Amino acid sequence: MKVSLLVTLLLASLASAQNSQILSGESPVVVLGSKWLPVHRTFKKEVPDMAPHPEMTAGNKNAARIARVNNPQIPDPNETTIDGRSAAIEKIVQEARTAEPKPLDGFSYLARIRNGGKQAIEIVFWEYQFIDSASKNVTRHQFLCGVKIKPDKEKEVEAFSMMRPSDVVDAGTLVNNSLQEKVLINRIEYADGTIWQRRDWSFAAIRESYKRAIETPWRDEMCRSL
Repeated sequence: MKVSLLVTLLLASLASAQNSQILSGESPVVVLGSKWLPVHRTFKKEVPDMAPHPEMTAGNKNAARIARVNNPQIPDPNETTIDGRSAAIEKIVQEARTAEPKPLDGFSYLARIRNGGKQAIEIVFWEYQFIDSASKNVTRHQFLCGVKIKPDKEKEVEAFSMMRPSDVVDAGTLVNNSLQEKVLINRIEYADGTIWQRRDWSFAAIRESYKRAIETPWRDEMCRSL
């Protein structure tokens, strides 16, 4: 239910980009802090949810067990029927065929933000910038988050990305002052349908990556990369 609601909100966001009046000016969201760190993500193996054969249900087992107590000569159908054994074997085969998910090495980008507006927030577009102190090159990582934040409340948003902080400096050799870091709030969508957007940011520039981000089902994740 939570996933369905999130997808609905994100799809509504795409439509509102064309139909809603967009406000600008000073950001109604305050960035209280930010950080990034390398992470190693592992995933649980997903086993197909196979419904048991009718003869393998708990109700049938209990009924058969009671019947055998009254008459020990009655065979256990769950152990002797071909269908019962086939269902068990099929489940084992499916489990064996399900590939182990591969772990991923990437980066977690986090920002703690506060809703300084008067309306509840539903969707946040934000970016983590890295400015190389020598070349002044800027690397931008943009994210989309489906998150509810009530007025004057804080929330930490977190996004996973395979992209390292900078294309210029190797992440393994970063030192505290090698890169300047900055978090920008690009767009806020509120529960009442109003939208705030940073004046020099364009939704059209990320439209295709936005569509890709919502094409696949969202699970427990709060944010996705754009």
